[in-house]
Amino acid sequence: GLAIFTKENSNKYVVHSYNFFLFPSTLGVTDVEFTLSASSIQFLSHYGFDFNKFLKDGIPYMNEVQEESLSQRLSEGSWRVCSAVGRNVMKKAIDEVTRWIVAAEEGETMTLKDLSGSHMLEVQLVLRQALQNVWTQPLEDGEVVVKKVSLQQRRLLENSSYDYCRKELILTSARGFTNLFQILVEAKKPLVGHNMFMDLCHLHDKFYKPLPESYEEFKRNIHNLFPVLIDTKTVTKSIWRNHRFPRVSTLLEVYEVLCSNNLNPTDPTGPVITLTSDCSRYAEKKSPHEAGYDAFLCGSVLLKSAHLLLRRVTKCSDTVEADPSFSQYLTALAEYLNKVNFIRGGASSINFSGEDVPSQHPPPLVVRVRGWPQMNERQIYQELKALCRFDVRRLSENQFILLSNKFKHVRRVLRNYKHHPHLQISVYRHWRHSPRVNCLLQ
Repeated sequence: GLAIFTKENSNKYVVHSYNFFLFPSTLGVTDVEFTLSASSIQFLSHYGFDFNKFLKDGIPYMNEVQEESLSQRLSEGSWRVCSAVGRNVMKKAIDEVTRWIVAAEEGETMTLKDLSGSHMLEVQLVLRQALQNVWTQPLEDGEVVVKKVSLQQRRLLENSSYDYCRKELILTSARGFTNLFQILVEAKKPLVGHNMFMDLCHLHDKFYKPLPESYEEFKRNIHNLFPVLIDTKTVTKSIWRNHRFPRVSTLLEVYEVLCSNNLNPTDPTGPVITLTSDCSRYAEKKSPHEAGYDAFLCGSVLLKSAHLLLRRVTKCSDTVEADPSFSQYLTALAEYLNKVNFIRGGASSINFSGEDVPSQHPPPLVVRVRGWPQMNERQIYQELKALCRFDVRRLSENQFILLSNKFKHVRRVLRNYKHHPHLQISVYRHWRHSPRVNCLLQ
């Protein structure tokens, strides 16, 4: 989901909102595997996600490592089809062409039909690689024309600007959505998200480079790509503390509170946000968890939150400038720039332009299991679920780490399991519980 906010006259912003259905590129790269949890599919289905469009018409994408591999294969002329479906399509096409070419005269043509997007390109590359006396040209509706040519004609056609299989065109097509990602990087505009840590991980991994081992390198890379990040989750957490703002959780709830007259009953200077005509259904009907709609909500929440903060800076709700500029809003948001919300981690927010703020989360707990052999994370979670919820990760064969975002849950579980016969729970101490430290001491 991508929503582009453009400031017009006065304090009016016009929004173009888009949905992009993405599917990993299958062109000359290692066959990508990914998993889907049943609850995620159920969630997406409930909110009307178009699975057919995602699978059949999904826009390809690739990161720099995948693109380099594809570029090398194109330069070497060593094309290989990865998928089983692709190999079947290829075999059928090669059989048809090799039977036809035996009796064909120079200049004669034949047409291969019923080829899908990537198969149209792969069939041409493989045929040209295998047969020096053919030339190919794509048509609409999944058809490819194959022509028998002389070696001299073939050399002339290969250097022609009309060749649809030129390396640069293939790479542009295979990059797909990555082309738009690169435009966003070059634009250096503020990138806004809501609880956007995982979004940033995906942007880095899918369109830039595989995620690095180093956390600091990840921070540097993201900051170089997007110098100005704004996480509306971080911003609205501050508004809870400084305004009469209900503690709501979902993005839609935050948006509705910020739009309510109860929050700004006497302020006519707030930003006016309008959707373009081709996005008008978002103005008429709520579409929660549709990517383009959530992007529209996110940008709107940012503008309305920034306006509230600007009012606080001016210390007078009635004298805010009638037409505040976006740069004034950025100034009001200064303390939140590049600070991305982080759940139950070593820092409460990740600062992509400096040192992280020390965590304000409860300390992690360690569970030592005695007398219950072969316990796993799920069993520990189920055991504690009735009392309170924790994230559970294995630390060693008989020890597990517990993480919570509520101090009362930590106190409760320490109290209730103080004399438990099988589970010994205590606050995690690195020098005592770290397997590496124990190994070193031993």
